Amino acid sequence: LTRQAEGLMKNVRAHAALNRALAARGLRPAAAAVRHFGEFDYQARSWPRAFRVVLKAEVLTGSAITPAKDNQRYVVTSLRGPSPRTLYQQDYCGRGQAENLIKQVKSDLKSDRTSASSFLANFARLLLSAAAYVLHQQLRHLGLQGTPLATAQPKTVILALFKIAVRVKQYKDRVLLQLPSSCPLKGLLAQLCKRLYPAKRMRPMPASP
Repeated sequence: LTRQAEGLMKNVRAHAALNRALAARGLRPAAAAVRHFGEFDYQARSWPRAFRVVLKAEVLTGSAITPAKDNQRYVVTSLRGPSPRTLYQQDYCGRGQAENLIKQVKSDLKSDRTSASSFLANFARLLLSAAAYVLHQQLRHLGLQGTPLATAQPKTVILALFKIAVRVKQYKDRVLLQLPSSCPLKGLLAQLCKRLYPAKRMRPMPASP
């Protein structure tokens, strides 16, 4: 596979070197990576026939400290229709993203905790995990767009926004949560509350005693 890919990799290395040279002279922005896509047929010794191999020929351009690095990837497929770029970026990477989403529900929201002795109890646990994921998606869509947590995984959002230390004051008509003065996410929390519960929907609150 490496020998088959070498021709396209040489081309990508040349483009990466050109990009670094132009970026150093301020003629174009520096690119973190340069990539091309190609394909060829390949048959391993144990395979009954040759298969199509889609190649992502990529070079990580590096920096003044780190050297450039080859980063080629291969996908063996029986599909003939999609172009190499489409098959790699949409089909192959799309499948990988689907696995990442499943991992979020399993690891971050504990959907695999189905150790109860009854089916209904396990079903309820799984349903709660699915509901938590829907709430997380809605939170990202309605409240976190344009923020550093816009694409964060559930675990990151939970640790950043919910598992934080506050002082709780309980009154007859409300509960007051006081954040530490040094909390790094005060601004983000205030922005999130305004988006989820606009001021025009809030009733005037009397002063605290």
